[in-house]
This record gives sequence, C-alpha cells and structure tokens, in this order.
Amino acid sequence: MNETTRTPSSDSADSPIKTTALYDLHVELGGKMVDFAGWSLAVHYAPGIMAEHKHCRDQAGLFDVSHMGQVIVRGDDAAKAFERLVPGNIEGLKVGQARYTVFTNERGGVLDDLIVSRTDDGLFVVVNAGCRDADIAHMRACLEPDIDVEELTDHALLALQGPAAADVLRTCLPGDIDLAFMQTREIIVDGVVLRLSRLGYTGEDGFELSVPNRDAAKLARQLLADERVLPIGLGARDSLRLEAGLCLYGHELSPDITPIEAGLSWTIGKRRRQEGGFPGSDVILAQQENDPTKVLVGIRPEGRAPAREGTEINDQDGQKIGEVTSGGFGPTVGGPISMGYVPPTHAEPGTSVDLLIRGKSHAARIKPLPFVPHRYRR
Repeated sequence: MNETTRTPSSDSADSPIKTTALYDLHVELGGKMVDFAGWSLAVHYAPGIMAEHKHCRDQAGLFDVSHMGQVIVRGDDAAKAFERLVPGNIEGLKVGQARYTVFTNERGGVLDDLIVSRTDDGLFVVVNAGCRDADIAHMRACLEPDIDVEELTDHALLALQGPAAADVLRTCLPGDIDLAFMQTREIIVDGVVLRLSRLGYTGEDGFELSVPNRDAAKLARQLLADERVLPIGLGARDSLRLEAGLCLYGHELSPDITPIEAGLSWTIGKRRRQEGGFPGSDVILAQQENDPTKVLVGIRPEGRAPAREGTEINDQDGQKIGEVTSGGFGPTVGGPISMGYVPPTHAEPGTSVDLLIRGKSHAARIKPLPFVPHRYRR
C-alpha cells in the first residue's frame, strides 16, 4: 500500500514538515530528503533509485513508512462494525490474519486502500499518509462511541522487503518469525513489544514492523548492520510497486474509481457480494455482474520513452480511449512501463495502442499485470 494525497492535509501550508523517528538516521545515511504528504522522507540515498530498486529485488531493502497511519480499533463486534465501511470480509478474519481492503463512498469510489489485521482484542489498521486525517475522522464518525478508534502516534513503521528479508530477521530478532503472507503477530525483542506482519508493497516477500518511536532507530540500525540490507527511499518504493502492478492511491485509486474498475474485485468476499451493506455496494456489485466501462491495464511502450501520469492513450484511429495513471522506467523489466484505464474492448493483452508523449505518438501494447511476478510466501 502506497499513496499520494487525496485531500489537503489538515496542517496549513505554513506548518512545519513532520518528521519520523528515523529522520536523523536518514540524514546520517545521506538520504535526499523531500516533502511527501507533509512528511520529510528520503527519496533516495547515495546508490540512487536504480541501484536501490535492484538491491531490493536481489537481497533486502529497509523502508521507513512511519508516515502511514496506524490505528487500533476496539470494542464489542469491532470487526462487524468495521465491515460497514469496507467490502472486505473482516468478520471472517482469524486472530493473526491481515487483509487488504478499501474504504468506499456511496458512488462506489475508493476513499483509500488499507490493511486490516485481526488482533486479540480488536483490529490493527494501517492507512495511507495522505488520507490519514480523513480516514481517522471517517472511522471515528462511523464507529464511535460504540467502537473505540485510537491512532498510534507514538509508533514507527518499518518495512523490510526482498528475498533475503526472512533470513535477515531470523538473524536480528529472537523468537518465532515464521509467518505466512498476510499473517501478523506481536513479538517481544529486548523487552520491546513489536507487531510483525508478513506483507508489503513491493511484490517481494517481506515484513512490516510496528515499533515504538523510541526504539525505532535502534531496530533500524540492527537491520542495516546486515550487509544484505540497504536503506531504500520513496523513488525505488514507487518503481517496485509499479513493476508489481500494485495500485497507488491518487493514481489508480480515487473517489471516482471503483474497486471493480481497479481490478480489485478479489477484495470483495463472497459473503459481502451476497449481502452487500457497504458504501456503494449497489454500484460495485452491479459492475461486477455487468462489467465496468473502464478497466486498469498494464502498458509497455515501445522504445525507451516513458509514458508518465496523464499521458493520453489513443486507439489505432487516433481516438482518445484513456489516460496513464502511473508510469516510469522498470529497472527489473529493463524498459518503460505504465498503468492506465481503457475500455474493456481495448484491455486484451497484446492490443496495440498509441501513447501521446510530449506531443508525439508512440506505439505501445497492453500487457497483463504484474510486470514482475509476485514472490510472496504463501
């Protein structure tokens, strides 16, 4: 789960940029710091985006994703109450299971994508930074006072991603970390309670660790002490998720795009399809039965010119049929890659389209997603 800003932050333009518990470490490591959704984060380090991307695919990368919102939801029937906000089967989660889902509006559009985990006494929810304030206000307005919504402002969130991630954690952390994909548990390390979840947003095997702010830098240094781990910035995080064909809020997802159009019909549980009862369920379930008017596809431009967000997608007759939502260079793919929305009539892999890049038409073909196979530990 990655993001851009949905609505302006509640902070004014004159407010100071927020920093994570790892800010000093980012600076020490030579991170090029940028303002992202009101937070000062590293876009890359000395090796550069390309090297960081490849290292994460080959070994392991450590990401600071502490800008994302962490929320505890507690109360009688918290899972049942939460289901009123999302199309996912939250009641069906067992303790220790996590699920990707979306907040929807009455038109069926996506307000945000999020991860919901079942805990011993409720739910642990992670939302995107740009939507953080709006999401928490949404949960509180819809769930309180019967259900308690508590934002964890004193916790950092680290993501360790890549094929060596599990071995690195076994070396650095005592105890049992043998989780399957989308499983979570609390562990105790040197007296500190951490929440360890096997998930992430790179397409690689990996973990996210929720840790108290005061202990975050120590844990990050322990992980970075392993020669297989490099710090990874926002630039490579985006190219990794793009190759993995994963939706980015503010690009592939928005209040005007439904889960069906975004290729997320798999997030709607069987019982939820039968019962409905979530915002926009009539629109979403009708689309599932009758097909939407646009669908998300992968696109491979021919040549080396990348087709970035907003690039016009035309059919072979020169008629506009859609726009690119995300695009750039795929280091693992070895060329430019994009995602965008087109009518179902032009969504078949292999279909030829034209991309209007800097005023010139460039040939491209529709490709199946993801561009790089996922390597989750099922």
